[in-house]
Amino acid sequence: MLSRVANSIYWMCRYIERAENVARFIDVNLNLLLDMPTEESEQWSPLIMTTGDQELYEKKEQVYNAEEVIWFLTFDREYPNSILSCVAAARENARSIRETISSEMWEHLNNFYLELIKEESIKMALQDPNRFYNIIRMRSHLFTGLLDSTISHGEAWNFARIAMMMERADKTSRILDVKYFMLLRQADLVNTPIDNIQWLAVLNSASAFEMYRKEKHRVTPRDVADFLIFNKQFPRSIYHCIAKAQICLHRITESPNGTATNPVERLLGRLKADLEYTDIDEVIQSGLHEFLDDLQTRLNQIGGVIGTTFFNIKPVTAATTSEQ
Repeated sequence: MLSRVANSIYWMCRYIERAENVARFIDVNLNLLLDMPTEESEQWSPLIMTTGDQELYEKKEQVYNAEEVIWFLTFDREYPNSILSCVAAARENARSIRETISSEMWEHLNNFYLELIKEESIKMALQDPNRFYNIIRMRSHLFTGLLDSTISHGEAWNFARIAMMMERADKTSRILDVKYFMLLRQADLVNTPIDNIQWLAVLNSASAFEMYRKEKHRVTPRDVADFLIFNKQFPRSIYHCIAKAQICLHRITESPNGTATNPVERLLGRLKADLEYTDIDEVIQSGLHEFLDDLQTRLNQIGGVIGTTFFNIKPVTAATTSEQ
């Protein structure tokens, strides 16, 4: 496969996964507003923190309220990680590889973009945001379904799956980090109803609440972090994403499991091994924020090495790789 084609497939799927995660965060935050007795700025600023683009938002001299945060995260074309920017970038990548992906994938992605730029979409996002962001999520899920069911599960599909898993792992780590380190700074609110509501919101952000309750009886910070980091079956846990990305990587390189023939396999294999031989008590003892911060750095590093190894692209900085 040409490196140009592999690069386009990879970023097409990272952008769609990123758009879905942004929609997921906003939708959960809207529901959280109904239960949380906080100032509006305190409720909307964590969403910008989750993206890691707080500095960019504040450069625009925008305040933290529903209308401006929703516009920035959803429709701002100058912000490269807004839902509209992500879908537009995914569409452009798909346009360049129409001979590789299925016609159903292209038609769906093209319609996704055309619907999103309509005036009616902007009105719906402001007037009925829950419905709007649910539509965004469902369109992203449909794209994933078309990916799995309409193209051969060869190199293209495996690059697509690596992209989705890397993006998903990064976003799960970010929502956990924001909750633990930024969202609840007052120690006297720990284990209060407000704290429990926020941990429920973290689970809902990852569509994990129902699966979590099947395994756990109570919502506790330790158990939530353990589930979203180390659970081997849940599709949005960090471990699950890394493990699936490693499987797809070995399918591409055709190297045996347990071996490392290139820098990506070494970094990804080392990260998976570290997760396998670490438990939540060790993480909490050493510091959950520090663990997640290191994890995000390593995910960015792996993203950069994927570019240099397979796409012949050398990133300017680690941040560029994670937010291409």
